[in-house]
Amino acid sequence: MQPFQTITSRAVPLDRVNVDTDQIIPKQFLKRIERSGYGEFLFYDWRNQPGFVLNDPRYQGAQVLVAAKNFGCGSSREHAAWALSDYGFRVVIAPTFADIFFSNAGKNGIVLARLAEDEVALLLQRAAQVPDYQLTVSLAEQTVTDEQGFSAKFEIDPFRKYCLMEGLDDIGLTMRHAQSLDAFETMHDGAVWLRPRAS
Repeated sequence: MQPFQTITSRAVPLDRVNVDTDQIIPKQFLKRIERSGYGEFLFYDWRNQPGFVLNDPRYQGAQVLVAAKNFGCGSSREHAAWALSDYGFRVVIAPTFADIFFSNAGKNGIVLARLAEDEVALLLQRAAQVPDYQLTVSLAEQTVTDEQGFSAKFEIDPFRKYCLMEGLDDIGLTMRHAQSLDAFETMHDGAVWLRPRAS
């Protein structure tokens, strides 16, 4: 997982409420067993619609997605986070997120910044109207800023912040204890574990 410190990027406005995981990555693309290759199918059904925001060349290469409330609702598929990450998004900003998606995104290197509805509405408007509109997201400072004077702070769990800044997913966290795990296995190599006899 790539460590996250601070990024400055174009912002994509997705002004739709209740964006569920089936819209983020439709079910027909869930047959893959690896985490890569999902980006091309992100918002697949919507990308076939004329005028959908991701089809606009001015948003190519954007790493920040600004969305409306209840982003990531619906089924608990982790593939939604994989698709967003594989497409190139490092940050999603919204007023609220579905709980399971919030957990999945953090474990896959995506910073989710919850801001007030009026703040998100302003960012959606600017991202849609201002040419080459960019946001700076600092995980260390827990801030979202732009060059027009906007500044807002977001809350994040300290442990999740640490993992994101260090680039640690669950496997990476485990591997930090590799020496201790090896020592434990060596010490217990060949040991016979007996279950207590039923009385």
